[in-house]
Amino acid sequence: MANKLREGDYCPEGGGTFAQAEGAEALLERVMFKLQVRRGSFPLMPDLGSRLYLLPRAKASARAALGAGYAAEALAGEEVTVTRTEWEEESRRLTVFLRWQGEELSASVNIGEE
Repeated sequence: MANKLREGDYCPEGGGTFAQAEGAEALLERVMFKLQVRRGSFPLMPDLGSRLYLLPRAKASARAALGAGYAAEALAGEEVTVTRTEWEEESRRLTVFLRWQGEELSASVNIGEE
């Protein structure tokens, strides 16, 4: 189970509690959090997060492959496999395709300028 996040904030459910996610939805909540957080930004958890913020520094032709490696690194503690990635240059969006318990999932992350 995981708290639902939208734009970096917990989703309130009412009565002072937060909305919860289970199963694949909970996994995707954790995946999105780990992909969006800069690796090393939490001093007590230096391996938390990704290096996706570095993608704009790389050659455009290498960004999808680098994104796959950075995503796999960020998700190493999850029971999920990164199967492929797609980079959209115009929107600066990386879509990460995952396999979890035989199910195909995807997560898209916008990568801003460095």
